[in-house]
Amino acid sequence: MRRPSPLPPPPSRDEREPEEPIEVFLPVVAPRGSDDVDGVTAPVVPFAQPASAEPARRGAGEHAEPDTAGGGPDEEPMLRARDVWAAARARRRALRAEVRRFTARQRRRRIVWAGSAAALVLLVLGSVGAAYSPLFAVERVRVVGTSQLPAAAVEDALSAQLGRPLPLVDSSEVKAVLVAFPLVESYTLEARPPHDLVVRIVERTPIGTISSAAGYTLVDAAGVALSTTPERPKGYPEITVPGGITSRAFAALGMVFRSLPDDIREQVTAMSATSPHDVTLTLGKTGTDVVWGDASESARKAVVLESIMTSRPPAEVSEYDVSSPGAVVVR
Repeated sequence: MRRPSPLPPPPSRDEREPEEPIEVFLPVVAPRGSDDVDGVTAPVVPFAQPASAEPARRGAGEHAEPDTAGGGPDEEPMLRARDVWAAARARRRALRAEVRRFTARQRRRRIVWAGSAAALVLLVLGSVGAAYSPLFAVERVRVVGTSQLPAAAVEDALSAQLGRPLPLVDSSEVKAVLVAFPLVESYTLEARPPHDLVVRIVERTPIGTISSAAGYTLVDAAGVALSTTPERPKGYPEITVPGGITSRAFAALGMVFRSLPDDIREQVTAMSATSPHDVTLTLGKTGTDVVWGDASESARKAVVLESIMTSRPPAEVSEYDVSSPGAVVVR
């Protein structure tokens, strides 16, 4: 690689013109007291000629031998491959330094995001590992929400879940155990770390008994048989439905019974229906009938019946007809 010379090369020694000797005239001052000063001059002394003028004195034909030690003035030193590689490496290092300088803020932001993500991943993995470890194993099963069903019996049936980590509790096994208890209508599982498993149970509400050859069967509003005893259970009305527990009349009767206030529900001793539109209730020992009609507007009918029974007790009335709640008939 050759670079252009910024200036023209200087002339060689042979091309330079010989310099003429310079004559210098100096005035001579006469000694003090002398009258003859005219025509007195100082001698002429030529300056020493420079070394470059010697070739001119030797003759025009003589030339100095060229100095080949450093090469000619027009020649430039040759670049070696090592110098080129060193220059390329220096250029790459400078370029990388500039790139690092201009991307320092981006690198810092990337490091912060990477650190945050790593911390979050470690937190999640640690939490999951701890949750599935014996540190959160089930040590106690608690059953809440039962009134007729013995809670201790349910807890004993669920003892297979003891020792399992809370996230590994098998809900299908719990369901298979609770299905064996007819009084359980629904349930929810609640994990309370570190060692408690809570089972919240909603019991079925019995509405009455149905007489059969096997005895008296206690049923709820959905027709689920809760228990069967040879004698009629006390505190539950007797149900008379020709179509059985799968009929529409039984479904309407169940809706009516569940809409009654507690104080009126306790007085009902019998319920009957031949169709969904003629539900009839029997109150207390007086045998007073309540003609309900269908299950529509049951909440309003219950409020009207409670008000009428306050002003006209069942002992004074043989029948309440609330099938039309806007026009109650009392007989």
